[in-house]
Amino acid sequence: MRRHSLAAACVIGALSLTACGTTEPAATESEKTTAAITLTDGSGAEVKLDGPAKKVVGTEWNVVEHLITLGVDPVGVADVKGYTAWDSAVPLKNGPKDIGTRGEPSMDTIASLEPDLIVSTTDMPAAALKQLREVAPVLEVRSADSADQIGQMTKNLDLIAEATGTTDRAEQVKKDFDAKIAEGKKALTDAGLDGTGIAFADGYVASNQVSIRPYTSGSLLGAVNEEIGLKNAWKVEGDKDYGLGATDVEGLTELGADTQFAYIGNKDDATSNPFGKELADNSVWKSLPFVNSGDVHRLPDGIWMFGGQESMSAYVDALVAALTK
Repeated sequence: MRRHSLAAACVIGALSLTACGTTEPAATESEKTTAAITLTDGSGAEVKLDGPAKKVVGTEWNVVEHLITLGVDPVGVADVKGYTAWDSAVPLKNGPKDIGTRGEPSMDTIASLEPDLIVSTTDMPAAALKQLREVAPVLEVRSADSADQIGQMTKNLDLIAEATGTTDRAEQVKKDFDAKIAEGKKALTDAGLDGTGIAFADGYVASNQVSIRPYTSGSLLGAVNEEIGLKNAWKVEGDKDYGLGATDVEGLTELGADTQFAYIGNKDDATSNPFGKELADNSVWKSLPFVNSGDVHRLPDGIWMFGGQESMSAYVDALVAALTK
């Protein structure tokens, strides 16, 4: 996905000049931030920019989080209300324009913002991507990869950083995340919880039916759980991209007796917390060992389960606090 950086090109050029007995001054900060950029994005497409993008639109919440984390406030964001409700760990700044839904953004609204760059994902329908490219350069990132979720999250951060001239900030974000993982792992080990079984899920209610979505070891949260020393307790298989499974309340009986169960709901979405509402009087739910032992943990709202390093760091803090209280 990566191409040789401008910095690498400058080093090669400097070495050549030194060999001839000539030296050139290092590029000024202004020169570094105005040079043209060519990238290969997550779809394999070549993306050319006149310079680091400043006016950026984000069509998916994970890329919006990456932009804000890198210090780039997007001028347009898909479903601002939804982002605000589900990703308060990395809040929006400066009142970005709502560009419509994540799957069907408004092309007219995006065009009115005159962006330098639109950051989208490989989940965006091809027809919509074609229209977006008529407005501005589009940088696609792969939304998820169950084979290496943390690696994919990092690739996405780095790619967006290259496009926006914020690679130094990206390096610090990665270091901070690694430190958070190490901190969480140590806290669990010190508490004697290393290797504890964890089952994270979210749940929804539709037509009075409860659906439960397990986050397997192939999910982003599943990968984070394992990085801090926990063992994923789910036996169901997840999809190849997001590592998400599907089950119902009866499926929870397959979890081990020593399992810790965690979930995130949303106070603004009445359908998102069946574990605390619809299942409260369910005989199967009430018979589960982790329910009887009080090992069901609702983590704070606003930690986006598909976000970036800052959401994952907030998740580590929340989960460790819940398990060690």
